[in-house]
Amino acid sequence: MLGVISIILTLVALMYFAYRGVTVLVLAPILAMAAVLIAGELPPLYALSNVFMPAAVGYVGKYLPVFLAGAIFGKLMGVTGAAASIADYVARKFGEKRAITAIVVATALLTYGGVSLFVVVFVMYPIGATLLKRANQPKRLLPAAIALGAFTFTMTALPGSPQYINTMPTVYFGTDIYAAPILGIIASIIMLFGGIWYLNREVAKAAVKGEGYGDHPNENLHEVDENIPSLGLATTPIILVFVFNFILTKLVFQTAFSYS
Repeated sequence: MLGVISIILTLVALMYFAYRGVTVLVLAPILAMAAVLIAGELPPLYALSNVFMPAAVGYVGKYLPVFLAGAIFGKLMGVTGAAASIADYVARKFGEKRAITAIVVATALLTYGGVSLFVVVFVMYPIGATLLKRANQPKRLLPAAIALGAFTFTMTALPGSPQYINTMPTVYFGTDIYAAPILGIIASIIMLFGGIWYLNREVAKAAVKGEGYGDHPNENLHEVDENIPSLGLATTPIILVFVFNFILTKLVFQTAFSYS
């Protein structure tokens, strides 16, 4: 029982101090020792050197290439303007009155295309805020719209997602990133349409109350730069990610393991 309580307390402390700006590199070892101290199962220093550190090293050794590749790809998509080009195209096609849906879909396309979640947030903020401002819909719903597109179905459920949350479990379950496609698609549909329905309901409720975009004097919004690449050029890296993912997952790796 104490072990469960210690885990809950240290997780709460981790979230609190992380949001307060304390680096996780400092928090993680301290809270790991605090957890075993509360549980009373192991000496804290022994747990740090013989349990926490070997586990941390193993985790970094397995998943650093995944994180590094995703971060580099996302950074390139952001710096070159490719992510902004895709997001702007989707936003224009959906129109201002469907601002929430446009934000969710644009964010989902970028996330499912392999763009880092942190890059997606920074790319979508000015575009999403501009759309909501034009439609006079509450800006307070922007974080929820971005989170729905980035942190839900494209990250965890949609088959073939290159995000690390989908790739990491393959090592333990002996599957690939396309595992359980029917369940994944059903779950994705529920998350997508359920989330959009809820957000649009909140928009309608705000409109009845007369709530608009709100007063945000220091947001410094700007239009999308005209020098961003064309849609075809912007989507090429994402298409290549899908193609190479499928070839490597379904052909190269399976063939290699079959002869090992």
